[in-house]
Amino acid sequence: MSIWGKLAGAAAGLAFGGPLGALFGGVAGHAVDRTLSDSGHDRQVAFTMGVIALGAKMAKADGVVTISEIQAFKEVFKIPPGEEHNVARVFNLAKQDVAGFEMYARQLGRLLRNDRQLLEDVLDGLFHIAISDGQLLPAEDQFLADVAKEFGFTHMDYMGIRGRHFRCDLYDPYTVLSVSPNISDADLKAKYRKLVAENHPDKLIARGVPAEFIEIATKKLAAINAAYDEIRQSRHAV
Repeated sequence: MSIWGKLAGAAAGLAFGGPLGALFGGVAGHAVDRTLSDSGHDRQVAFTMGVIALGAKMAKADGVVTISEIQAFKEVFKIPPGEEHNVARVFNLAKQDVAGFEMYARQLGRLLRNDRQLLEDVLDGLFHIAISDGQLLPAEDQFLADVAKEFGFTHMDYMGIRGRHFRCDLYDPYTVLSVSPNISDADLKAKYRKLVAENHPDKLIARGVPAEFIEIATKKLAAINAAYDEIRQSRHAV
């Protein structure tokens, strides 16, 4: 069953309060009263609803929803034929909701507080949508930084995640790997291997990330590999 089928089925008997719960109730068409569990299914539902809600809010960050952003959203979540109206309903409800994006981010951060990697996966999906037009606008950058803060990430954490998706004048391979330039070769290699392991497809699926995110993880892994190679080459050149 697709994630959209799971969402439709869950809407009849799952809620987790707060702004995301209200949005979920809006999709279901009625109030629901069961709390979110830590099962893989419920975590995937929370993950997907969070990305949709924050994606809708981000689309408003620069004042306009572009065709490239819509296409990027479809790449993040492969929408099965016949499900387009359900997805559009969730997206539009979130976009029109009076709740600020900070409230969505804060609640999702609490729901997934024990899984930092899954929260980073959410940011990966949002970055994929934001830079779909080849640029990261100041309003989008600030939005993503604020979401990261609500998730509990530091500014350095955010810059590392940002660098894996968007290379600019401030690019620093050490920041991409979230390490200090003074790190030893042995510790650098250990950190690199840890990042590679965390982004293995099997690990993403186990975290409840939709299968569509594998492509995003592949690009992210390529950025991690490039940063590591760049550091090694610069050190060996000395």
